[in-house]
Parts: sequence; C-alpha cells; structure tokens
Amino acid sequence: MPGKAAAELRELTDDQLVERAESAKVELFNLRFQLATGQLDNSSAIKKVRHEIARIATVIRQRDIEVRRAAALAPIEQGAEPGTESEQ
Repeated sequence: MPGKAAAELRELTDDQLVERAESAKVELFNLRFQLATGQLDNSSAIKKVRHEIARIATVIRQRDIEVRRAAALAPIEQGAEPGTESEQ
C-alpha cells in the first residue's frame, strides 16, 4: 500500500521524527562504510535508508509549513491585514 510509511511517520511526534532521522543517518553511514570496505551484501539497503530519511524530512517540512501558514493566517482571522497593526 503506497503511503503507508509516510502515514506511520505522520503519527509520530516531532521529537520521535528527529530521533528516527538521526538513527537512519547513522545507519546510512554504516552502510556506506560497509560498501567502501566490501562488506555490504545488499546495496539496495542504501537506497531504502535514503528514501526513509527523505520521507522523514518531508513530514518535518510539511509540519513546519503548516505552522508558518497558521501563524500568517492568525492576524487575518482576527480582522487585521498581515503586516499592519490594528488601530485602537
């Protein structure tokens, strides 16, 4: 089922996502080291880990965009135009 991995990542907290990203980066380093020393049996594992890192980064970025968009829309919802102060 496509998108299953991304859906699972969206359920995690920000701290869990960062932790998982760091873990995947360490795993990628180890896989590259094994490749360089000729000990890596399955070279497709590198691609899988790179894609996992990209999925995590995408979810983190989507959350960042949502937060920025909500902050930008907050003044509009309160009746003021963005970038202007209301006169009282």
